[in-house]
Parts: sequence; C-alpha cells; structure tokens
Amino acid sequence: MNHQEITLELGCFYHIYNRGINGCNLFFEERNYDYFLLKYGFYLNDVVDTYAYCLLGNHFHLLIRVKDELFIKQPSLNLTGLEHKGLHYPDKIVSKQFANLFNCYTKSINKAQFRTGGLFETPFKRILVNDDKYFTLLIIYIHANPQKHGFIDDFKDYKHSSNHSHLSGMPTKLSRQQVLEWFGNETKYKEFHETSDIVTKDFNHLIIEV
Repeated sequence: MNHQEITLELGCFYHIYNRGINGCNLFFEERNYDYFLLKYGFYLNDVVDTYAYCLLGNHFHLLIRVKDELFIKQPSLNLTGLEHKGLHYPDKIVSKQFANLFNCYTKSINKAQFRTGGLFETPFKRILVNDDKYFTLLIIYIHANPQKHGFIDDFKDYKHSSNHSHLSGMPTKLSRQQVLEWFGNETKYKEFHETSDIVTKDFNHLIIEV
C-alpha cells in the first residue's frame, strides 16, 4: 500500500505532509504562516491532536494523532460525528477537514496574490506512524527540515515549526507535554535535538520526501 492509500483511523498516529502544486509556494508573506495555523486550529483541532509541525515555503509536515472520538463543531462539514459510521468514516471526516483548511487558505492566498486555481496538491500525503523509533526521529526530522532544505543554517532558529512551542511556557494547543514526556523531559528533548544527525541513513530510510 502506498502512502496515498492509507486510511486514517481513530487513535492512530500519522505523518501528514503536502506541497504546493508543482512545488509552487504556499507561503508568500510572514502573515501567511500565522493564518495557516489559525485556520488549521479551526478545522483540525476537533479531530486530531498535533504533536509537531513545520511550515516551509512550498510544503509542510505534521505529526498528528486522530482523536478517539470525532465530534465536529463546524456546520460546513455536513457530518455530525459518530452518526456517520459508514466506510472509513474517520478518514472521511478528517480528510474533509483538511480539504476545508486547504480551500479556505487557498481562497485567501488567491485574493491576496491575484491568482486563481488550486494551491495544494491532492490528495495530501499520509504515512502511518506505528513504530516508536519512527515517532522519535520524525519529530526531529520535522523540526530539522528547514536546515535540511537549506532554508536556514540552524533549524533551532526557524520560527515556523513546533520546536519553539515545545520549549515555551506560553499556552499552546499542541500536545506539548506528551512530546516532552516522550523524550523524558525538556532537557533530554533539547539534547536529542542537539545530537541527532539529520542526514544519516537512519533518517533517510524512515522518511518519504515531499
């Protein structure tokens, strides 16, 4: 089964990623990053827990867990949570919420950039995360992505990833405490990020590139 055929299921972890059509930019101005996260929270916080993210110029990465129960507040979805237990209903609901996010964000970008048409490739990519080692390395990989792709010399200085939120005392909707506890504590989290080699074969065979 390839990564586009994987079904999103209740309680499971996934690496979600996508890029602009033909590699085009998704983020044109600084304010676009905040707007994407705002709309992501609106459409996705009801259906997934988010453990890590990174937004780059033409693509993004997420580590999410589909919630154990899905109750949707947004009326535009036309699904009422557990009343829809048809074929792959969690996948249908979560995928619809991602579609709503992409459509909303695209409309805003098209208006601001005087462009028309789609912005995101479809379908978005997903990989089941069912291995502890993969989960650990994926968090590091997501945070290190800006450095890996040459956006910045040190990924710890990159503003548009969850690394800063994990180390901040500010309120967050991320599953921050669970991530820090996964590594042991904040100190061990930092040490793992400092010592991990982002270009080792270990990373390369676990990650499917955008």
